Amino acid sequence: MLKGIPNILSPELLKVLCEMGHSDRIVIADGNFPANSIGKDGIVIRCDGHGGAEVLDAILKVFPLDTYVEHPVKLMEVMAGDHVETPIWDDYKDIIKNYDPRGADAVGNIERFAFYEEAKTAYAIISTSEKALYANVMLQKGVI
Repeated sequence: MLKGIPNILSPELLKVLCEMGHSDRIVIADGNFPANSIGKDGIVIRCDGHGGAEVLDAILKVFPLDTYVEHPVKLMEVMAGDHVETPIWDDYKDIIKNYDPRGADAVGNIERFAFYEEAKTAYAIISTSEKALYANVMLQKGVI
């Protein structure tokens, strides 16, 4: 056991977060995200039973966001024609403001299929049990 490390961060996930370097990206994927097919050439970490917001909060306790880019946090945009509410985005922004002085300004959106393409090159994908739609979020690592 370690002090100050959220219990939700498994040894495998902590190892990955430590291995990542400046500007590497990690995806926190909702339960509908095709994590294993998108991440087939990378690292996929299961975080079953947990939602996106709690995983995001735990990661940001130990993970610096990149200060050299405008939007180190990217959310998957809602597809045109989908009439879906995304209240989880507000939850994410509330969490981010606790860890980054830019708050919601650190968050950008990326088109769904472009998100998939970027996720293929992410260092890792964390597969959660998040039920909210469009709850996928990509983080870009900064420096300490």
